[in-house]
Amino acid sequence: MPTNAPLNRKLRMGLIGGGQGAFIGRVHATAAVLDNRAALVAGALSADPLRAKASAPDYDIPADRAYTSYTEMVLAEAKRDDKVDFVSVATPNHTHFEIAKAFVEAGFNVICDKPLTFDLAQAEELLKVVEASGVVFAVTHNYTGYPLVRQAREMIQSGELGEINAIRSCYIQGWLRTRLEADNQKQAAWRTDPSKSGAAGCFGDIGTHAYNLGRYITGLQPKQISAHLKAFAEGRALDDYGTAIVRYENGALGTVTASQISHGRENDLFIEVDGTKAAIEWHQEEPNKLIVRKNGEPHKIYTRNGGPYLGAAAGASSRLPSGHPEAFFEAFANIYNTTYDAIIKRASGQKFETTDTVYPNVYDGVEGMLFITQCVESSKQDGGWLPFRHPKSRK
Repeated sequence: MPTNAPLNRKLRMGLIGGGQGAFIGRVHATAAVLDNRAALVAGALSADPLRAKASAPDYDIPADRAYTSYTEMVLAEAKRDDKVDFVSVATPNHTHFEIAKAFVEAGFNVICDKPLTFDLAQAEELLKVVEASGVVFAVTHNYTGYPLVRQAREMIQSGELGEINAIRSCYIQGWLRTRLEADNQKQAAWRTDPSKSGAAGCFGDIGTHAYNLGRYITGLQPKQISAHLKAFAEGRALDDYGTAIVRYENGALGTVTASQISHGRENDLFIEVDGTKAAIEWHQEEPNKLIVRKNGEPHKIYTRNGGPYLGAAAGASSRLPSGHPEAFFEAFANIYNTTYDAIIKRASGQKFETTDTVYPNVYDGVEGMLFITQCVESSKQDGGWLPFRHPKSRK
C-alpha cells in the first residue's frame, strides 16, 4: 500500500524546540517517524539562534530549513511548494500559545506538547483560532496511546465494568526531591519557574497527565473539584506535590495524586478504575499488562497483543507480537499515527470532525488548563469545591 494514501508520500514535519540539551523534542522527532509516515525536514530548534542552527545537523535538517525563530519559519515555509504538513511544538509552556497560534493562523496543522498553554485564557483564545481555521490540532497526552489503555477504554465503553464508581490516578516521581533548579538544571529550571511553567508546577507538568488518563479511559464528565497543592522543597516557587478529588456527573469520585519529591520513584503513572461489575489496574512502568479483577473469580491479566480477547483499538495500536515489549516511544507514535490520519483527510479534501477524534485534541488541552486553574484556585481556598466542567469539553 502506498505511504499515506491517497497522498502517496511521507508527511513533511517541522519541529519547534528540541535543540541541544532538550528532552521532549527528541521524543517527538523519534515517535513521528517511527512508522515511516513522516520525515522531519524543517525546524526552529531553539530560542537561541546560534543553538537553533547548531542543533539542525543532529536531526539531518538541511541548512536552508534550519530557522533561527518560529516567526522566520512560519513566513518561509508558507512560501514553499513543499511546505511542511504539520509542526510539532516541543517548547516550554509559556511559549506554546504564540507559536501554535502563528502556525494555525498560517494554515498549518499543529501537534502541541501539554499543557496546551500558559493559562486558561490563552487556551480558550487558541481554541477559537483553531475552530476558525479548520486545521488539525493534536495535544500529546501520549499515555492515551498505550494499547492496553485503549483496551481499558473499550471495556468501559462496552459496559464490561458496569457503572463506574471510582477512579484513582497517580503520577509519582522523585527527581525534584532536591532543588535542581538552583543548579540551573535545564529541565528543572523552567518547570519550577512560574514565568515559564504557569500557575502550577508538578500538577501542571504531570498531574494533568494523571487526570487526562482517567478522563480518557472512563469518558466520565467532571462536575466539581477540590485540591491541595504544596511545595515541600524549601524555597521552591511552585508545587511539587498535590492531590485532588473530582466529583463526576454520574456520581463517581476520582482522586488525582502527583508527586515529584517521592524518593526512588521514577515515572510511576498508574490508574485503578472501580465499576459495579469489575475493576481494572494499569501501570505505565509495566505498560504491557492490564489487570482485571472481579469478586469470586481469579484475577485476569491482559497482555498487549496477547490474543483475540483484545479489542480493535488495542490491536491497531500494537506493532510487535506478544512478549516483545512496546512502551513510551510506541505510545507516542500512536498519537502521531491517528493525527496523521486526520491530516491526510484534510489534505485530500475529505471531511474530518475536530470534535470527534481519536487523538487528544485542542478540547482536551483546554480542559487540562481548566484542571490546572481550578486546582490552583481550590488549593488557595484550602480545598474549596469549585465547578469543573468546560462548556466545550469533549463529549
